[in-house]
Amino acid sequence: MKTSLVKRNSFWLVLSLVMMLVTSIGASIVQTGAGSISVKDMRWETSSGQMMSALLFKPDTATVDNKVPAIVVSHGWWNNREMQDANYVELARRGYVVVSIDMYGHGNSSPLTPDVTLGGTGMYDAVKLVADFPYVDTDKIGVSGHSNGARAANFSTVIDNAADEQLISAILLVDNDAVYTDAEAENAYFNLYGARDVGIVADQYDEFFFRSYSPEGEVLTPPREYIGTPNAQSFLHFGANPEEVSSDVREASEFYTDSVDGEDALRIVYTPAENHPWGTISKTTVGSQIEFFQEAFGAPNEIAAGSQVWQVKETFTLFGLIGFGIFLVAFTRALLSTRAFAGLRAPAAAVVPATRKGLAWFWGGLVVSAIISGWSWLILANTPWVGAIAFNAVQFFMPQGAVFFVAFWAAVNAIAAIIIMVISYLIFGRKNGLDLRASGVLPGWKKFFHGLGLSFVVVVSAYAIVFVLDYFFKTDFRWWVVAVKAFTPDKVGIALMYLPLFAIYFVANSVAVNAFNRFSIRGKEWINTALLAFFNALAPIVLVVAQYTNFFTTGYTIDGFGGIFSIWLYPVILILAVTAVISRKIYRETNNPYIAGFINAAIVTLISVTNTLTAA
Repeated sequence: MKTSLVKRNSFWLVLSLVMMLVTSIGASIVQTGAGSISVKDMRWETSSGQMMSALLFKPDTATVDNKVPAIVVSHGWWNNREMQDANYVELARRGYVVVSIDMYGHGNSSPLTPDVTLGGTGMYDAVKLVADFPYVDTDKIGVSGHSNGARAANFSTVIDNAADEQLISAILLVDNDAVYTDAEAENAYFNLYGARDVGIVADQYDEFFFRSYSPEGEVLTPPREYIGTPNAQSFLHFGANPEEVSSDVREASEFYTDSVDGEDALRIVYTPAENHPWGTISKTTVGSQIEFFQEAFGAPNEIAAGSQVWQVKETFTLFGLIGFGIFLVAFTRALLSTRAFAGLRAPAAAVVPATRKGLAWFWGGLVVSAIISGWSWLILANTPWVGAIAFNAVQFFMPQGAVFFVAFWAAVNAIAAIIIMVISYLIFGRKNGLDLRASGVLPGWKKFFHGLGLSFVVVVSAYAIVFVLDYFFKTDFRWWVVAVKAFTPDKVGIALMYLPLFAIYFVANSVAVNAFNRFSIRGKEWINTALLAFFNALAPIVLVVAQYTNFFTTGYTIDGFGGIFSIWLYPVILILAVTAVISRKIYRETNNPYIAGFINAAIVTLISVTNTLTAA
């Protein structure tokens, strides 16, 4: 490697390391309130006999002599405890003790058992632990969950109602319905929550909840009309039959008070113009969270609901995620200058301008690939046996249904890409100078396995940094729904189950991006790279845009395109675009498309299996 290139790569390598370190320190400063809040990574065996993982945030002001309220917060299905970072940052800085859990089946907690209500999916088990903390005011313990985390709050309420001593005194349900009717009393409206203070965040464009239905199961109203439905009105009237209180129509964002069993209780419904996943990263919803608990408990350190700093932490972890991506490329390049891997350094051939026929094949291949990508996603989303596995509704040897869906879809597209490349080579490429050996498609077995070794070293080194920074700072690298985080050893075995499906896709994609579609457009190779990154993600982008254009216009999602399948596309869009760029940059230094293919496959597999639901 030339001296100038070595120096330039050294700059990027050092920059990536500095970015990851500085962003971890910055994120830690925010979530610890510059040292005024202690953060502990807790693992313990609960009374339900399961292992639970959680982050504990304890303000210095919480002491035995100064007991403070505590709040247990939870993510939704297919997520983990760090998805609640906006809430735990803001609640902890206001003086609350906060415990952010990995629900059973998620993150570093035990796999989900068939009894999904066990321990309130872990939330109630965490409440019982919190009630034993000597610095917690046990009369002021609250729970809050997003999506299925809110369902866990409902499970926990049922358990708490049956307990000798009730522990939960306030509940905020974010992006999931309350329990409105009693199944054991012919579905009559009732008040499950008793004298607890309870609030609901009901998004106007929620993909799953806040609809009203006819007795035959037909949808009568979209979520944006939720506040006027019988369910919402019964909730705001503390479980009354909505027909009996129809003259008193209650509004959104208003606190309503009533006496229940001799105690004053609150009810409120917030209706932000947001969709389901946005609730985890919304200033509006975080503000509602703050307002609700300050109204229910008061705040040891009262700060206006609109004064929020979690965005600073999110910015730090985003830059850490970018630094992680830079490291993958820069460290790969650095290893090419070592004795162990110098034999893999083989700069790719010079880029040649595209011919008219070459451009026709290029654009045709991209369009066909994008159509197959989008079409196959919709087909699989409507295939019953695939859906049964995806939602863990059937026994399957792969314990993560959502990851199976995405990985299987990727493998289907890999096969399509291979067929397109074979046709392209036989009809066009072979006659127009495409040499499979010269382009790296056939590097030889020695270089193939040598490249596999290089990829392994890069991935292990990258995650070693993640684990070290997690140990010292209790932070990860993330932006919204994409996260690179530390994990427990069992995830390695799970990752190996899915790696072949992801590997066939990312290897095929790397071959397509580099050996079959690399040339200059208007004299610039970067234009070619940008187009390939864009088309990699084009089908998911189109599907997401179509879904939400229809949703925001009509109030309903597209028939046959369930909301979860559009939400699962969010991280796919970013991942497919970024991996194309990483693939091209590594290929230019090695003339070997398999190295980047292996790296991308391993990283994406680990990201996937550490940020989802694991069934027992």
